[in-house]
Amino acid sequence: MRYKTPADLPQTDPPRPPRETLPTMYDLPSEDPEEPGLPDTFHYQQPSLLQETFRPPDYPPERFFAAGDLNLYFDVHHPLWHKRPDWFVVLDVPNLYEERDLRLSYVVWQEGVMPFAVVELLSPGTEKEDLGRSLRAVDTPPGKWEVYEQILRVPYYLVYSRYTGEFQAFGLQAARYRPLPLEAGRLWLPEIRLGIGPWEGRYRDVEYRWLRWYDADGQWIPTDAERQAAEFQRAEQESQRAEQERQRAEQERQRAEQEKRRAERLAERLRSMGIDPDEP
Repeated sequence: MRYKTPADLPQTDPPRPPRETLPTMYDLPSEDPEEPGLPDTFHYQQPSLLQETFRPPDYPPERFFAAGDLNLYFDVHHPLWHKRPDWFVVLDVPNLYEERDLRLSYVVWQEGVMPFAVVELLSPGTEKEDLGRSLRAVDTPPGKWEVYEQILRVPYYLVYSRYTGEFQAFGLQAARYRPLPLEAGRLWLPEIRLGIGPWEGRYRDVEYRWLRWYDADGQWIPTDAERQAAEFQRAEQESQRAEQERQRAEQERQRAEQEKRRAERLAERLRSMGIDPDEP
């Protein structure tokens, strides 16, 4: 069944602005008390790592919005229906709502821009829905796969399992998600000139197999802590170079002073011998 969009509705008078007819993102709940379970530590840490390392060269921070575990409202006809991606990013929107407020949720019919990529972290309770293998009951909201593929048409759907370490990537082809080929287990996204893939390392004092972004040279984008450590190391190196230059300058001054004293002693000796050292 084809999903109806606002374009399918009969149009008579010009539509009124959403703020006059629909609840705003501040009126909609940002948490669903009926959702089973709460995110575990991994579901807090992993989106944070994605957030820190998402630095597309052509998109400064003010030109995209990224978030984890935030309600994403997708159906103007069912304004309380929502999904809560583990992490998602929307390009060419301000990172602040109306350029001044932090978002409490993301409402696609108000923003007018769909997510560019969604990351879901598999868990036993959500794996079937995340991979489009669950059956939808009548008069119930669609599952995540259906929402991302058929309603929002998110170009990149990325799925990662902490249990198996498997990273899967899906892209829209002929209006359906198809598996995307990975190179060395990683995926390059040319539109943003960034890649994503599993990385084994320490993040926030936890050694694990994480998912993170990398640049065109294949180098992992540094985290905030890594950037600070690199800046500290550069400052230390600059300080050491400055100290070395100071020591060299002091050594040159001392050598020049020694040469001057030797020249003065030689001149004094010549004068004691009746020789004027200043005569040409």
